[in-house]
Amino acid sequence: MSIFVKYLCVFGMSMLPIVELRGSVPFGVGMGLPLIPVLIVSIIGNMVPVPFIILFIRKIFGWMKTHSKKLGAIAEKLEARASSKGDMLVKYETLGLFILVAIPLPGTGAWTGALVAAMFDLRLKNALPAITLGVITAGLIMSIVSWGLLV
Repeated sequence: MSIFVKYLCVFGMSMLPIVELRGSVPFGVGMGLPLIPVLIVSIIGNMVPVPFIILFIRKIFGWMKTHSKKLGAIAEKLEARASSKGDMLVKYETLGLFILVAIPLPGTGAWTGALVAAMFDLRLKNALPAITLGVITAGLIMSIVSWGLLV
């Protein structure tokens, strides 16, 4: 597999919900790619969907609810998940959003942070910096963990 394809896989993996950067960094390092470029590609890939989620997810959920019961149920489940994670956002605002995204645990990350920001009507100009800093922090944490694969 060429080096370009390897980086493309890292980039694509970092864009996926659930996996995000938390999976793409160890994946890239495990494929023998250097840590710093893997981290940079993962951060960029993880951030690509964020503005689209913040700007359009409410419209997408509305469409899902009007076009299918199954899709509507999925939308409602995701909205409930965002609401349950929103306590920290309500209490600490953008700092809470940063913390939610920065902690590399299941159910956190850029996708969840963007969903929570959209559900709580946080403006893009306020949410994007907090999510970006959270992704960078999570990337640094995952880099430290992945560094163990290199040693």
